[in-house]
Amino acid sequence: MSAQEEAKQNTARRDLLLSIQKDVQAKWEAAKAFDADAPTEGRPPKFFGTFPYPYMNGVLHLGHAFSLSKLEFAAAYHRLCGDNVLFPQGFHCTGMPIKACADKLAREIATYGNPPKFPTEEEVAAAAAAAEPAPAQEDGGSVDPTKFVAKKSKAAAKKGVGNTQWDILKMSGIPEEEIAQFADPLHWLRYFPPLAVRDLKAMGCGIDWRRSFITTDVNPFYDSFVRWQFEVLHKQGKIVKDKRYAVYSPLDGQPCADHDRASGEGVGPQEYTLIKMRVLELKGKLAALEGQGPVFLMAATLRPETMYGQTNCWALPDGDYAAFRGLNGEIYVMTERSALNLSYQDRMPVTGKPEKLVDLKGTDLLGLPVKSPHTSHDRIYVLPLLTILTNKGTGIVTSVPSDAPDDYAALMDLVNKPKLREKFGILDEWVLPYKVIPIIDIPGFGTAAAEKVCTDMKIQSQNDTKKLAEAKQLVYLKGFTDGVLIVGEYAGKKVNEVKGQIKNEMIAAGDAMLYSEPEKPVMSRSGDECVVALTDQWYVTYGEQEWREATEACLKRMELYDDNTRHQFEHTLGWLNQWACSRSFGLGTRLPWDPVYLVESLSDSTIYMAYYAVAHILQSGDMYGEGDGPIKPEQMTSEVWDYIYLGADMPANSAIPAELLQKMRREFEYWYPFDLRVSGKDLIQNHLTFCLYNHTAIWAEQQQYWPLSMRCNGHLLLNAEKMSKSTGNFKTLQQAIGEYSSDAMRIALADAGDTMDDANFEHGTANGAILRLTKELAWIEETLAAADGLRDEPPTSFLDRVFDNEMNIAVERTRAAYDRMLFREALKAGWYDLQNARDVYRFACGAEGGNRRLLLRYIELCALLLAPICPHTCEHIWSNLLKKPGMVINAGWPAAEAPDYVLQQAAKYLDDTIAQLRKGIAKAETPAKPKKGEAPQPAKKVTGVAVYVADRFGGWHAKVLACLAGMFDAASSSFPSDAMQQVLATLSTDPELSSMNQKALKQTVMPFAKFRVELAVKGGAAVLQDRLPFDEVALLQENRAFLLRALQIGELEVHAVSYEQQQAAEDSRIAGATPGSPAAVYKQEA
Repeated sequence: MSAQEEAKQNTARRDLLLSIQKDVQAKWEAAKAFDADAPTEGRPPKFFGTFPYPYMNGVLHLGHAFSLSKLEFAAAYHRLCGDNVLFPQGFHCTGMPIKACADKLAREIATYGNPPKFPTEEEVAAAAAAAEPAPAQEDGGSVDPTKFVAKKSKAAAKKGVGNTQWDILKMSGIPEEEIAQFADPLHWLRYFPPLAVRDLKAMGCGIDWRRSFITTDVNPFYDSFVRWQFEVLHKQGKIVKDKRYAVYSPLDGQPCADHDRASGEGVGPQEYTLIKMRVLELKGKLAALEGQGPVFLMAATLRPETMYGQTNCWALPDGDYAAFRGLNGEIYVMTERSALNLSYQDRMPVTGKPEKLVDLKGTDLLGLPVKSPHTSHDRIYVLPLLTILTNKGTGIVTSVPSDAPDDYAALMDLVNKPKLREKFGILDEWVLPYKVIPIIDIPGFGTAAAEKVCTDMKIQSQNDTKKLAEAKQLVYLKGFTDGVLIVGEYAGKKVNEVKGQIKNEMIAAGDAMLYSEPEKPVMSRSGDECVVALTDQWYVTYGEQEWREATEACLKRMELYDDNTRHQFEHTLGWLNQWACSRSFGLGTRLPWDPVYLVESLSDSTIYMAYYAVAHILQSGDMYGEGDGPIKPEQMTSEVWDYIYLGADMPANSAIPAELLQKMRREFEYWYPFDLRVSGKDLIQNHLTFCLYNHTAIWAEQQQYWPLSMRCNGHLLLNAEKMSKSTGNFKTLQQAIGEYSSDAMRIALADAGDTMDDANFEHGTANGAILRLTKELAWIEETLAAADGLRDEPPTSFLDRVFDNEMNIAVERTRAAYDRMLFREALKAGWYDLQNARDVYRFACGAEGGNRRLLLRYIELCALLLAPICPHTCEHIWSNLLKKPGMVINAGWPAAEAPDYVLQQAAKYLDDTIAQLRKGIAKAETPAKPKKGEAPQPAKKVTGVAVYVADRFGGWHAKVLACLAGMFDAASSSFPSDAMQQVLATLSTDPELSSMNQKALKQTVMPFAKFRVELAVKGGAAVLQDRLPFDEVALLQENRAFLLRALQIGELEVHAVSYEQQQAAEDSRIAGATPGSPAAVYKQEA
């Protein structure tokens, strides 16, 4: 078959699945299969699961589908088992992302027209050429100011105007004539949520769409709910107004929370101490500052307690610096980036507008004498350091060579390399007189830790960056935890006890100030680099001790499915502190007591799972809350919300009928708490932890409503590479369903992985699932058509019983996997392994054919076990092929007898014996290698095999089994932790093994003992007998026809031999047989 024909056939197979998918979804829709309501009385088993509502600034993609599939599979499993299942889904529109995109589009249209005519590459290059004046002529002549040269590289010029919002929307499939409408942020709210509904329905998700909603004040009901939530928190004192450091977007003019960021999610403020080093002589360009006020070099440090050991300070020779107007007539020298940060922290005269007095290069600073606090020197000098990063700190770096390996190595370079000093114009007197100053005694490192570790690690220069990083790790932590100061007022005190006091005293004396910047670069969705600002706004008091302890108690009792997940939650609870919950503009809900501010996007999404319980009643199935329902938004007062969620008395004057109020409370009390929340692991550090905090606050007195479980997963790779629109390695959910069908895509999602590590969606898996599903459908149709001709009897033969048992095992293992949310394991046990058992059974039965009852059971089991993952195909099998009543999605978990692992062991014995005999036959039929000069002998075909079966274990094997049997606990199917040691102690006195040393004894006994322990844990005490728990001879005799066919021989003899006969046997092959491993003698043609 040609590749083209194969592709065409695969398309036809895919189209068959899409056709089945369409018909099945229409059936579910007509039956309202996923609508779920609280019963009017009683409390039947329920399952309520939620997935974080996706942000509506685009269509859903495979990454969304992967995380959501964990909930979809779990919900479908519980529905199949008979639980009343609620899986609702809302859509998030709060915050800056949508507004930032809309504003960007509006700017593009205003600048380039509608439709926009963006500049070509040539026009961009021409514009870049006008960026800078031409350099001086080589002969030193004057510069012609009318001539310009391009400063951008050719590669930079080719980038053009960048990734435009217009093009992004166009690539998303939006018609060009409609794009301009997206300049209005509210248009996004109307456009993308319906597309998300379309795609999730096509995926086959069992969602109750009556309860869907969007966020923001566009939806008046949800807006009222969020205002109520914040009123409750505010009354509890958990929301306060204060000045705090926050990552901040200068362009947006407000804090930039995680979901407002294009990059840098999870990054927070990093606090430094700025050491003020007063310049003693204003030379060169700095002479222009004479008389304008004291000039300070501002050095950012995390270790203010080490300033006693300063010998110099550092600047980057080719770094860009400037002098800026500070407070109280002072002048600060630092990088422009750090000055911008400082200006947002009430440390400069004008917020956000640092006043630049003079531009400087690092070379302008070299050799400047400065007076620095706490050092014993009256003056130290600015020296060159080539490893300074100007995107971190201020670009000015303190130098403490006694305790900082980088400083020691760089100072030694200048001391030992005259040419290096000459290169940068550094005079000897600026360097050579300054020796290492011991300031801290560190156990194991002495009083000059940096010098010791550099010597020990043979660090040659400041260029040994890898070694220096290791040295820094060694010294810094030890210095903080165990170091003792030996100088200054706090001599004799441990560093970690006085670090804060020293810092505070320096600040109080005017020798230092606090400074913060983002730990790593953060870009807002509006496109600017964020700073850290001291903002006066509303904060949620996460981290408050009593509240944190309650949240830790909630976490402790939750099911998290993975220890790594628990550790990440515990880590987040350890550092999470006050969170800025308000914004000046964007989309969202306004704070009820201070409506100037909006609630930010991570703060209005912490308890909305409770809103799902009543959304369908309030919104009458309209996601925007605009339906003509029986309840009006203004009727949802705080008293009404308190009645629904907090168990308060029914409001006396509410216009809402009492029966509706009671129904809403009943819905909440039945469905809550949520049983499961699934999410990507990246949300642990914010949204998921916020969720726990808010639940323990809102329902502090009703702990029965605290979350029960959360299940986190890694990110999704596509064909082992990161998904990226720019590289083309990207699939929307709609594209994936169209390419593979929903069921084949879902199989690939289940197979992608279940751990916290990144998972991998493979094209080959999804494509292979198309073939496997359609071939299975064809086999089922053929089997059902021929069913009347199959033998119809109870499964009494060995092959029948083995296949029946394998189905029982599949039922048990698949259920265990679903219970632990291990969907790859469920797919393996309930589909791959089960199909393999069916294929082995079909081959073993041969021309006689299989048992009708078993094959029908197999088809039914396939439909049931795979239904949570592959619901459309399974619904088709259930209703259209098996003609079963009702729907497979709620047909009930299949009944099965307890697995018989001894029978499985017997089946494995048969398989292993066949494999062993095949190898023996192949070896027997291979002629011996001829001697030199002799003709090769012809191969002699094996015509028969005589099999010799040992009836029991004897000797030391029997003693191992007896020892293990005495230790086995049948109730728990377990052994003592020292079982192997007890076996070895018993066998060390056995005469048969007494000549062996301990190592040889272990090598002989342990493999057998461990194997028997594993069998006993699965199969019980029967496997610890000196005989196998099944009759080998009878098993081989019963399956004689199968063995003859599998081995392609004409004769098979089976002989039983006793342990005594083996001891007397002259044939070593017969003497070597053991229970489970028979000996074979091969008969060959003459």
